Amino acid sequence: MFRRSLLGAAAMAAVCLAAPHAHAQAWKTFPEKPIKLVIAFPAGGPTDITMRSLADNAARVLGHPVIIENKPGAGGTLPAQQLQTAPADGYTIAQIPLGVFRLGYTTKINWDPVKDISYVINVTGYAFGIVVPTDSPLKNWADFVAYAKANPGKLSYGSTGTLTSPHLTTEIVAQQAGIELQHVPYKGSADLMLALVSGQLMAGADSTGFAPQVEAGKLRVLNTWGDKRLAKFPDAPTLKELGYDIVQNSPFGIGAPKGTPPEVVKRLHDAFKKAMEDPSYVATLAKYDMQPIYMNSADYAKFAQDTVQREKAVIDKLGLAKPQ
Repeated sequence: MFRRSLLGAAAMAAVCLAAPHAHAQAWKTFPEKPIKLVIAFPAGGPTDITMRSLADNAARVLGHPVIIENKPGAGGTLPAQQLQTAPADGYTIAQIPLGVFRLGYTTKINWDPVKDISYVINVTGYAFGIVVPTDSPLKNWADFVAYAKANPGKLSYGSTGTLTSPHLTTEIVAQQAGIELQHVPYKGSADLMLALVSGQLMAGADSTGFAPQVEAGKLRVLNTWGDKRLAKFPDAPTLKELGYDIVQNSPFGIGAPKGTPPEVVKRLHDAFKKAMEDPSYVATLAKYDMQPIYMNSADYAKFAQDTVQREKAVIDKLGLAKPQ
C-alpha cells in the first residue's frame, strides 16, 4: 500500500514537472487553427477594407486564416468588450479604437481598458475631416459657421457614433465656434456616407472614409484635422489654419484578452508587423490618406495608459462623464 502511494506520488510529480514543458511546447506551434479578428465598424467602410488587407497579409505569415468579424455599434467599443469574455489563447483578437479609452468615464463597465486588454500592436490611425454634399450651399467653413449661428441646432451632421473621435471633436469645434449643431450617430462610415449623399444630412464628420465619395464628386471637404493638410485634399484647410487649436488623429491597433501568454502576443505582434510592411497594405491605406503607425506591444500599452488619462479632459470639457 505504502509502495503504491509512493509510486502514485512519483507519477503525479512527473506529470506536474512535464506540464509546464508541454504547455510551453504547445505555444511554439501557435496558431493551429484560424484566428478571429473582431473590428469595430461595418463591412465596406475604410476600417473594414484596410483591416482585411492587413489580415490577409498576416494570415500568410501565420499559416492560418485571419477571419474578420464586423461588430459595429456602441461607438466602436464592442470588440474590446468581447475580449473580456473570450479565451486568452490568441484565437480571438480585436481592433481597439480610441473610443475604448473613454469607456471608463462615459459608461458603467466592470473592466479596465488599460489593465484588462493585452495590447499587441498599433497598426495605423485615422485622418478626419468635415464634408458636405457637393450641391450644398455651404461652400466653405465660413458658410458652415454662419448658417449654424443663424439657425441654432438645425445644422445636422452625422458621425460614426456617439463618443467617437469625430463626434467629440466636432462638438469641441462647435463650442469654440459658438455654434450649436444637431448630431446624428451612425454605426460606421458606410452607413454615414449613404445618409449624406442621399440628402438625409447636411454634413458629416468622419475619417477619410469619405475619400471615394469626394473623388466621385459627391462630397466636398470643408476642413481636415491633422497638423498639416492631407495630400489627397490639398485645398481643405486644417482646423489650426481656421483658428482652432485642435489636432485630432486617432491611432488604433490590435488587442487580445487579458492573460494571453506572452509568447502568443509576440507571435501575433511579429506577424502583424510583417503584414504592415507589405506594399499591398500600404497601398490600401493610401486610398484613405492613412499611413502605417507602428507601436510595439509595450509602447502600445503605454499609449493606452496615457490616452485614458488625456481623454478624461475631453469628456469633462463636454460634460459627458457618467453620473457618479
